Amino acid sequence: MRKVLLGVSLTLACLVAWTVLVAAATRNGWFHHALAAPGDASAFMNAARDMVDRDNHGNVSLALIGDGQIVGEYAASVDQPIDGNTLFQAASLSKWITAWGVMTLVDQGKLDLDAPVSTYLTRWQLPAGDYDNAGVTVRRLLSHTSGLADGLGFAGFAPGAEVPGLTEALSAPNASPGHDGRVRVGYEPGAAFHYSGGGYLLLQLLVEELSGDTFMSYMERTVFRPLGMSRSTYRVDDSTPNVAVSYEVDGTPGVLYQFSAIAAAGLFTSTNDLTRLIQAHLPGPEGEKVGRGVLKPETIAEMRQPVARTMGIPLWGLGTMIFAPTGDGDYVIGHDGSNEPAINTAARLNPSSGDGIVILESGNRLLATRLAGEWVFWNTGKLDILMIKLALDDVRRNLVGGWALILLASLWAGWRARRRHRKQIVIQTA
Repeated sequence: MRKVLLGVSLTLACLVAWTVLVAAATRNGWFHHALAAPGDASAFMNAARDMVDRDNHGNVSLALIGDGQIVGEYAASVDQPIDGNTLFQAASLSKWITAWGVMTLVDQGKLDLDAPVSTYLTRWQLPAGDYDNAGVTVRRLLSHTSGLADGLGFAGFAPGAEVPGLTEALSAPNASPGHDGRVRVGYEPGAAFHYSGGGYLLLQLLVEELSGDTFMSYMERTVFRPLGMSRSTYRVDDSTPNVAVSYEVDGTPGVLYQFSAIAAAGLFTSTNDLTRLIQAHLPGPEGEKVGRGVLKPETIAEMRQPVARTMGIPLWGLGTMIFAPTGDGDYVIGHDGSNEPAINTAARLNPSSGDGIVILESGNRLLATRLAGEWVFWNTGKLDILMIKLALDDVRRNLVGGWALILLASLWAGWRARRRHRKQIVIQTA
């Protein structure tokens, strides 16, 4: 019996050790190969171009940033001229910029991050439910820990369709297929991370209530103009110059949707403008302060402090995705976006080095995210959180394969031990 218990214990120890090994290998990218040698920006750009040329089925604009300055650019299209000023729909990357607008109100003393959001709202309130709505604070809305249960995103409205107003959209949201969409508290506020596009629709209303202005006008006045984001907007039409066509995954033109939830998904921006946003996180070459006067330097630093975690891994700060540790206690930050028909956007910044990357594209659902993830690995030697998510199928296969081998080896060892034991009994009784 003692040998059986020992065998079971050893098997369990091997299963746990294999699980820990696979988790560590995945988190640290032990079996992942960088696109280029560390520090070789030219080689990385060449590899990035190859990746774009291979996988692009629509439009792509890419900017590589080193020490706060653009060190490489590339643009490609199947059917139109594209450059660093071309406007792309940013999808959920819009949320990162929205967070800047919200935090200007905090810096102005008009908004307390930890007060119930209902304190500031008059035009609409969260419906009553099983949880206390007072737990829904701005900090939790920004970090997707407010307990809202609407789901991921917004489907959008085709050109020519009537776009509902803001409060109407909150009551009857335009949810993406497969998602609930109702802006309501469905989980305990502050207890866990639950991504919520509806939370940013609520923040859009908050900005309007506190500023007395439309969200669009407020963002243009307080964020876009001061940062020099001259092309960024929430409204384009046939007269707007240099707008990227939205493509399907097969390379055919798709629909460029409109949104009520412009704070969550409706920004149009360019790689040049997003580069200016990234540069505003860093000291300027002429001594310009972090934040460029739009936000305080300490506010910028607070936005990338982890608020939301999963299994102990930092996921989100205040409107800012946290992708990987930088090695000095800081984090690679930024945001991604994905929407129909096949829009994918990504921005990354290593605030410790001043390096970053911006990719805006349509025609491929994951090209920007994958390329940005490759940049994080090249820059830090760590897989970012979205690359780990994309690798989960491989992780599961490795785990299950290892577990199966361990169990088979354990059964074989048990069978051999039992066989030897029987032989000994036969010898002893002979």
